[in-house]
Amino acid sequence: MRSKRLTQTYHLKAAEAQNLAARRKMKQRISKEESDMQVTNQQKKEDEACKEVPISKNNTEFLERFAEQPLDESKPLDVGLFTIKSFNQVLVDASKRKEPEKLFDEFWYEGETSCLFADSNVGKSILAVQIARDIARSKKVLYFDFELCEHHFLRRYSDDVTNKPYDFPKNLFRVSLNFMMGTYTVEELPDKIMNNIEKSVKETGASIIIIDNLTWIAYNSRSSQMASELMKRLSAMKTQYNLSMLILAHTPKRNMSKPITQNDLAGSRMLMNFLDSAFAIGYSSKDPGLRYIKQIKVRYAEMKYGEDNVWLCAIEKIRSFLMLRRIGFSMESEHLKKRKDGDKEALIAKIKVMKAKGMSIREIASELGMSPATVDRYSKK
Repeated sequence: MRSKRLTQTYHLKAAEAQNLAARRKMKQRISKEESDMQVTNQQKKEDEACKEVPISKNNTEFLERFAEQPLDESKPLDVGLFTIKSFNQVLVDASKRKEPEKLFDEFWYEGETSCLFADSNVGKSILAVQIARDIARSKKVLYFDFELCEHHFLRRYSDDVTNKPYDFPKNLFRVSLNFMMGTYTVEELPDKIMNNIEKSVKETGASIIIIDNLTWIAYNSRSSQMASELMKRLSAMKTQYNLSMLILAHTPKRNMSKPITQNDLAGSRMLMNFLDSAFAIGYSSKDPGLRYIKQIKVRYAEMKYGEDNVWLCAIEKIRSFLMLRRIGFSMESEHLKKRKDGDKEALIAKIKVMKAKGMSIREIASELGMSPATVDRYSKK
């Protein structure tokens, strides 16, 4: 009898446990369905808020709509090196900021890291000083000049007849190397220069810097690793001090019959990845005194001065100021060197002689400013 009662009690408790488990499962399912419904309703509200709202920098309706979003959406979250914002808040913040100013027409804008590159003796420094002068009329500019000595600088910017020097804006400062402060190896010098560029920015409060030129802060810009490390450091400096930077760079020997491209900048792939904009100066085959300026990369602006609409300039000295004076617009193709049949035959012969001396296809291509594929093809003719 006692055994029978124990069995009944066991079955009763087991049934109660099953009922309790079933009720818990039902409650969890109902809770999940309610939660999913809340998420769906919230998503519908957000989609409705975003629906057909044009993204415009001066769109007040756009700002008012997103101002009604939940408060936590508008609060950025700092996580170590990262700042996390909702996409909506990014658009709101960006629309409140002022438009970046043009520093050099469509070629270089405020807040950008840009690069001006060209062959040697084409006029990079002439144009860079000209740009610096114009900006310095309203902003403080540091021009890091690692190319010209003071005597050469005086010859460029003084009157050839009266010897009167040019009167630059008071906000334009030239920074040069002081080798009396110590000697460094080729590998050590770029890092020391970068450290002192940053110190100069801190002490002067300048917002615009121009570096003439790249080889002094990266002795081997063709190295992907070195180019990457340099550009990351420049990007970090730009962000920390709210800088606009223009870096001058040389090009390796190039084929003057072909348009200027990104590939004409040494270490082009890695450097271009980090640059906001880039432009180049080319020789004109029509006249040794003419140059053309071409946009190569743009991020903020439009590609307004590409191969179909380059700036055409003449190098002139107006009293005491040497400059590139724009005289019009042109197509790049009109200023490229035209190859003749005789030139091609001479080039093929030259390639064969260089190959016979033991030079590789890539070495010949670099020397002549040609693609390795073309050199290989010509060497077999």
